[in-house]
Amino acid sequence: MEFKSLKNIETSFKQIRIIAIVFVVLCAGITGYAVWNSFSFAEAQRQKIYVLDEGKSLMLALSQDLSQNRPVEAREHVKRFHELFFTLSPDKSAIESNINRALFLVDKSAFKYYQDMQEKGYYNRIISGNINQIIQIDSVACNLDAYPYKTTVYAKQMIIRASNVTERSLVTRCDLRNSVRSDNNPHGFIMERFEIIENRDLRTIDR
Repeated sequence: MEFKSLKNIETSFKQIRIIAIVFVVLCAGITGYAVWNSFSFAEAQRQKIYVLDEGKSLMLALSQDLSQNRPVEAREHVKRFHELFFTLSPDKSAIESNINRALFLVDKSAFKYYQDMQEKGYYNRIISGNINQIIQIDSVACNLDAYPYKTTVYAKQMIIRASNVTERSLVTRCDLRNSVRSDNNPHGFIMERFEIIENRDLRTIDR
């Protein structure tokens, strides 16, 4: 009878141990889930921006992941360079200002084109002939699947003279690399190996 009693006590201890282990595991699981859920909630709250409109209304705006907006910034960076580099007016200071701003967005490959056109007197002819040059970007094809990003720009140049307007096809390509954001380079890209692969007259319209 005494042996059976001891056996029952031992079995009871085993059951208590099993129940205690299960209880500890459940407590650890619940605690881990609560901590994970808290971090997830805190991260979601950090993605929200509350804007107070002159103390009258509270608006909620969701902040976007930077990587989601990167393709748009890449195309805008390239587009901005072309607008600065190829939009010319018969004003020396305006030309130099635009070119200098454009060169912050690209490596020395574009500066070589600038030097070449300057040596050939292209900018002097723009000024002396009172010519305006405007660029219209048709499309910017940017492949962000491989780094550096291969980019091709299709555009038209309008050469506006007093007597006529010449429409010119312009196609360029370059590589895009990530860079540090700054006031002169707000999108955080740098263009490399810039190359003009097509620049030909399409038609001339008399005015």
